[in-house]
Amino acid sequence: MASKAAPSCRLVFCLLISAAVLRPGLGLYTVNSAYGDTIIMPCRLDVPQNLMFGKWKYEKPDGSPVFIAFRSSTKKSVQYDDVPEYKDRLSLSENYTLSISNARISDEKRFVCMLVTEDNVFEAPTIVKVFKQPSKPEIVSKAPFLETEQLKKLGDCISKDSYPEGNITWYRSGQGLQPLEGAVVIIFKKEVDPVTQLYTMASSLEYKATKADLQMPFTCSVTYYGPSGQKTLYSEQAVFDIHYPTEQVTIQVLPPKSAIKEGDDITLKCLGNGNPPPQEFLFYLPGQPEGIRSSNNYTLTDVRRNATGEYRCSLVDRSMIASTAITVHYLDLSLNPSGEVTKQIGDALPVSCTISASRNATVVWMKDNTRLKSSPSFSSLQYQDAGNYVCETALQEVEGLKKRESLTLIVEGKPQIKMTKKTDPSGLSKTVICHVEGFPKPAIQWTITGSGSVINQTEESPYINGRYYSKIIISPEENVTLTCTAENQLERTVNSMNVSANENREKVNDQAKLIVGIVVGLLLAALVAGVVYWLYMKKSKTASKHVNKDLGNLEENKKLEENNHKTEA
Repeated sequence: MASKAAPSCRLVFCLLISAAVLRPGLGLYTVNSAYGDTIIMPCRLDVPQNLMFGKWKYEKPDGSPVFIAFRSSTKKSVQYDDVPEYKDRLSLSENYTLSISNARISDEKRFVCMLVTEDNVFEAPTIVKVFKQPSKPEIVSKAPFLETEQLKKLGDCISKDSYPEGNITWYRSGQGLQPLEGAVVIIFKKEVDPVTQLYTMASSLEYKATKADLQMPFTCSVTYYGPSGQKTLYSEQAVFDIHYPTEQVTIQVLPPKSAIKEGDDITLKCLGNGNPPPQEFLFYLPGQPEGIRSSNNYTLTDVRRNATGEYRCSLVDRSMIASTAITVHYLDLSLNPSGEVTKQIGDALPVSCTISASRNATVVWMKDNTRLKSSPSFSSLQYQDAGNYVCETALQEVEGLKKRESLTLIVEGKPQIKMTKKTDPSGLSKTVICHVEGFPKPAIQWTITGSGSVINQTEESPYINGRYYSKIIISPEENVTLTCTAENQLERTVNSMNVSANENREKVNDQAKLIVGIVVGLLLAALVAGVVYWLYMKKSKTASKHVNKDLGNLEENKKLEENNHKTEA
C-alpha cells in the first residue's frame, strides 16, 4: 500500500507546487481577442510520451488557482470544472488547445496549461487581452448657435461601449483643438458599466467663437486600442450658426436701376451686417429730421421730382447710419401749336417744341413717319407742308422716359386753274390739259362748245401736294371752246380755251392721193424692167449658140472679136 501511495503523494505535491510557481524559461504569451469572439489558447507545450492528463486553470487576482478543464490522455475523456462564468463556453481539443466562446472583459486573465506525467508537471502560461471597439462618436447637446466674444458650450462628444477606454479629441475644420484659457475648455470624463465592464467616454467643449467660425465644421474622434493596434473613429460634422453684432449699416434702392424716373415705385432697403440681422430701422426722408420706424423695407410709390434728395437709415438706437442720394428724373415737352391746325396757303406759322428735363434731352422731329433734319419753320405755307408732325424727346440714360406731341397741319387753298394744249404730229387730234391746284381736292368738270369727236375720255393724274390734272383728247371738225371748272368747299373757278378745227385735213388727203400715184408708177416701172430683162436674156442665148458653132475657125473668131470690139465702141 505504501508503495502505491507514494506516487500519488508526489503528484499532489507537484500540483500544489505548480499552482504557485511558474516554470522558468517559458516567458509570457499573450492572446488578443475581440469582444464577443472566441478566445483560442494553444497549450504551447510538447506532449510527453508518458503523459497522464492535461489541465487548464486561471489565476485569481490574489494568485490562487481556479481549475476549469481536464483531459485524460488514456481515457480520452474531457471534463470541465463547475465554474459558473465558463459554463458551456469551454472547449478543450486533443492537443490541449483551450477555446473560450463569446469573449468577455472578465476573460482578461492569466491562464495556464498544465501537462502532468507520473514524475513531473509542465506548465505554460497565457495572458488573455480582450478588446471592444467603441461606438462611433456623436456630438450631442449641440448649441443652437454660438456667439462671438462669449465662451459657450458647443456640445458633448459621446462614444460608448469601449474596452479599454479611449481618448476623445475635438477638431475645428480638421485641426485638433487644444485647451486655451478663456477660449477653449475641454472636459473629459468616463464611466464603466459594472456588469459589462465597458467604458463610455464623454467630452464637453466650451468654445469662444469668432466670425471666422461661420460655416466651419466641428468634429470629434475617439482613439482606442484593438486586437491589431490603435485605431480612430470620427463623428459626423456639425456646423453652427454664429451670432455677432452689427458693425455696419447699408442702404439699397430697389429695384436696382441706373436711373429713377417720375412715376416709378422704389423701395429703400436697410441692412445691418450682424447675425442675426436687425429687423427694425429708422428711415429719414429728405427734409425730415425725425425717422420713420419700419422693418428693413420702406416703399415710396409714384415718386415725383420733388422726391430727389438724400435718404438715410439707421439702427433704432441711432448708433449706426447709412445714406444714399436719389435723383428722380423728369421730362416735360410742350408743342405749340399742337393738335389739328388749319391754315391758308401762303400763311406764316411759327412752331416751337419746348423741353424741360432733369438733364440734357435729345429732340427728334418726324413728318409722316419720316425723320426731319431740323425743326420745321413756315414763313409761307405750301400744300406740301401739310402733314402729321411729331416732336419726340427722350433721356438716353433713363430707360422708358420719353415724351411726344403731334401737330396735324392742314393747308387749304382756293382752286387755281392753268390750261395747256398740245397738237398731235399728224394734226388729226389735240390734247388739252387742265392743271388744278387747291385743297380740299377740287372736283374737275369739262364742257365743250362746238362740234367735234372726243377721241379719249378725261384722264386724271394722282392728287399730290394739292395738285393734279385732267386731260382730254379731241379731234374738232370746227372751232370749239373747252371749259374746265374746278370747285372745292372754298370756291368755284372756271377757265376756257379755244381749239381751232383741223386745217390740214385736205392737205393730208392730197398727200394721200400723191402717195397712191407714186406707188402705182413704181409698180409699172418694175413691170417694164422685167420685160426688158427677159428680151435681153433671150438674145444672149442665141449669140452663144453661133459662137460655139464656129469655134474651129480661128480667123473668123478673131474677126468676130474685132467686130464685137467695134460694136462696143
